[in-house]
Amino acid sequence: MALTLTPEMILVLGLVGFTMVMLVLEWIRADMVALLVVVTIGLTGLIPGDQVFNGFAGNAVIAIIAIMIMGAGLDRAGVLNLTAAFVMRMARGVESRLGVVVNSVTSLFSAVIPSQALAALMIPVTSRLSARTGVPLSRLLLPMSFCILTATNTTLIANSPLIVLNDLIASANSNLPPGAHTIPKFGLFSVTPVGLVLAVTGVLFFYAFTRKLLPEREDDRLKVTPGRTESYFADTYGIVGETAELTVTAESPLVGMSIGEVEQLHGAPLILAIKNGNESRVAPPSDQMIWVGTVLGVLAPKEAIGVFANNQLCRVSTRMRQLGEQFNTTQAGISEAVIPPSSRFIKQTVGELRLRKRFGISVLAVNRGDEVFREDVRAVALRAGDTLVLHSKWRDLMLAQEDRDIVVVTDVPKDEARPGKIWQAVGFFVLAKCLALFTHLDLSVAMMTGAVGMLLTGVLNMDEAYKAINWKTIFVTACLIPLGWSMDSTGTASWIAQEVLQILGGAPQWTLQLSIAVLTLLFSQVMSNVGATVMMVPIAISVAVSTGGNPSAYALIVAVSSSNTFLLSSGHPALMMVAGPGGYRSKDFLRVGIPLTILVLTLTLVTINYMYR
Repeated sequence: MALTLTPEMILVLGLVGFTMVMLVLEWIRADMVALLVVVTIGLTGLIPGDQVFNGFAGNAVIAIIAIMIMGAGLDRAGVLNLTAAFVMRMARGVESRLGVVVNSVTSLFSAVIPSQALAALMIPVTSRLSARTGVPLSRLLLPMSFCILTATNTTLIANSPLIVLNDLIASANSNLPPGAHTIPKFGLFSVTPVGLVLAVTGVLFFYAFTRKLLPEREDDRLKVTPGRTESYFADTYGIVGETAELTVTAESPLVGMSIGEVEQLHGAPLILAIKNGNESRVAPPSDQMIWVGTVLGVLAPKEAIGVFANNQLCRVSTRMRQLGEQFNTTQAGISEAVIPPSSRFIKQTVGELRLRKRFGISVLAVNRGDEVFREDVRAVALRAGDTLVLHSKWRDLMLAQEDRDIVVVTDVPKDEARPGKIWQAVGFFVLAKCLALFTHLDLSVAMMTGAVGMLLTGVLNMDEAYKAINWKTIFVTACLIPLGWSMDSTGTASWIAQEVLQILGGAPQWTLQLSIAVLTLLFSQVMSNVGATVMMVPIAISVAVSTGGNPSAYALIVAVSSSNTFLLSSGHPALMMVAGPGGYRSKDFLRVGIPLTILVLTLTLVTINYMYR
């Protein structure tokens, strides 16, 4: 019996359309969009009121939270630094070998650490390897980020769409037509065969084609090391000059002015440090006052410094006598940091962030694609993927990074917070995986056991655990899951499947699966992969049930295809984070992404059909 469109179905379709448009245009934050959707579902009664917020307590969301905490614990214990040392030993400075080892290690971690978190951890590791081996960073970052996505389907642990899949299947089971078989849930390693095929494919693809597909341009970012601050300014961002000290005399018009006012003067140099009396600091805030005897640490061309000092009646010293410690490259210097898609800094101007006052960090330039903003940096509104050029003490930079609003790209000196906890971190992580694999515990319980173990043994403290959680991801996931439930409960998914089958007629299963996979990967390019999964899984299951296909195969095709997002830098947070540091352009993503997308799509369909033959 043919389904007819009901008012409830129309409302659900409207919510789906609203969600897609808002996630693409980004007029409203993704987490706010998700909250609006779930509240609307509750107000309109599309699902029972006591189930509206069940997504927050669902198996998927709790598992994602636990995995984020454990990933932070592994990083805090120094596992990634040990990995970098291992990669250096294995690669021995040979570019082709270095690429294979980096991509293989990244693929291994991608099976257990969420994609965005892993990208944030691996970018500075890769930068360090590039600086120490001379291999261009542009030859390493894009393959590394793509291998994160090809390998993320190896287990059910690290990929949010796969974790959400079981919750969507549970909803589908409760709305199956009479006589239909219940769809089994996926186990921890149920997806491993297809994941391994894609992971190996990613590593081999870049081993064979990196030199042919990626640009052979000179990589200025190889100069991003703590000891080469001045040359890096000049070569990469056109900020030419040298450091000097300006001592403010009693006759100077600067007396009584603030740092912000001085920076607005014609010909003013970059002010990187200040000393008032016995107190000195880098990145003086804009409201810091200047008095007689104040010493300013500045950066500008030598002639410009001389002219400014002469006009403002300051004494110049090219030797850093007063501020030498503040410019010691073992303690402070230049760095680059990327704005991740989850950053709270997005849409705020540099001035509004008050980074100098809050963290002791000066923003000297902002790099956005082909544009470099050096003049009036304080007025630049930040976007996801922007690269900031910073000057600070390394300690302050690491403290600022803990809030995960920036991802430091530069290889800067730092001490591991808790290197003595590495065995506890690894032990509880392995325990969590064993519980998920060899017991009947839900994934959420198994993963949270590992997270709690790390907390109890001091690998992390509770404050660090809260910071490790990407709350935007949690809210988007928890609030969009009820949208998938409402597609099942109202019959919307079945109605869409009915309309699709009327168009495709008696098409074979391969054609239907290909159509589902292509739609999913296209949606994932312009919206979150979790959103695409939530919308497409109910439709895919309905198509499978209506045509006699295997619902598990169709659902898995959707979840895996949602990570096939290689065409645009905006298609996935991991890709956005490497675009700036690697200097990549849209054509670079298309040049590499088109053949890889086709290859991954083909292997996904072949492998999953072989698994469910």
